[in-house]
Parts: sequence; structure tokens; C-alpha cells
Amino acid sequence: MLPPALIPITWLALLLRYPKRTLAIGVPLLLLLASIAGWLVIGERNNQRLLDHLDMQITYAPQQCPSNAPLLVHLRNNTDKSLKDLKWRIAAYRPGETTNLIETLFTEAHYSSASPLVAGAEWQTCLPLPSLRAGYRASTLDFRIERRQGNFVR
Repeated sequence: MLPPALIPITWLALLLRYPKRTLAIGVPLLLLLASIAGWLVIGERNNQRLLDHLDMQITYAPQQCPSNAPLLVHLRNNTDKSLKDLKWRIAAYRPGETTNLIETLFTEAHYSSASPLVAGAEWQTCLPLPSLRAGYRASTLDFRIERRQGNFVR
């Protein structure tokens, strides 16, 4: 396979040597690639817009959840599409600070179900507490949901 840098150089050489044939093939090909890229960008923006309309809250609630899973996650689908699956990262901060106090940044939680979460529906669950840095108590921290990634039923 050609190194990626040789492809545009080869195309330019062909353009100089055979301009009509190269343009006859190259322009429709470039238009096709541009339309596919545009379609993907628009789809990603629409998906991100839908993710932004999800109402997600996470709280430390040892009274409402079992002791081995004290984080209460509440999800409400405020979109007009059904949510198929959703992944997010849990973060913990001291009030007024910006340093994430979760020890491993690879801790992810997710929503997935055999039946999608329909528009206007709610879902809640209790999650285990991720490992915090030494010296911090969960009751004194603000928990947040970050890096949401999901798919909606089209």
C-alpha cells in the first residue's frame, strides 16, 4: 500500500500529465468524499445535540441506595428519539475546585437495555463508588457526569 503522502503527490502528477482525464475522475470522487464527510459531520452534530438534551444527575445518596452502590444516577430522556445506549465517565470534585478526585480515569458507567429509553421516559440506578484519592470522603464531594457518548434509535 502507498504511504498516505504519496497519494496527493501522485494525483498532482497525473493532473499535470493528463489534466482532462484526471479532473473527469478526480472531481466527482472529491465531491463524493466531501458529501460523505458532510453527512458524517451533520450526523455527529445531531447526535451531540440529542445528548445535550438528556437530563442526567448523579448524587451521593447512601440513604436511597445500598451501601455497596451509594451513587444515585437519574436519567431523563428529554429528546424526541429513543435512547439506545449511553456511556459516561463519573468525576468527583471538591466544591469550587477543578481537580478530578477519582483515582482511575477509566471508570465508566453505562445505560444499555433490550428496550430503548423512549422519549420522555426516566431511568435511575445505583452505582458503586469509584475509588477516590486518599484522604477524601464521598459525602464531601460533588459528583458529575462527563464525556457522554450514546446512540439513539433512528
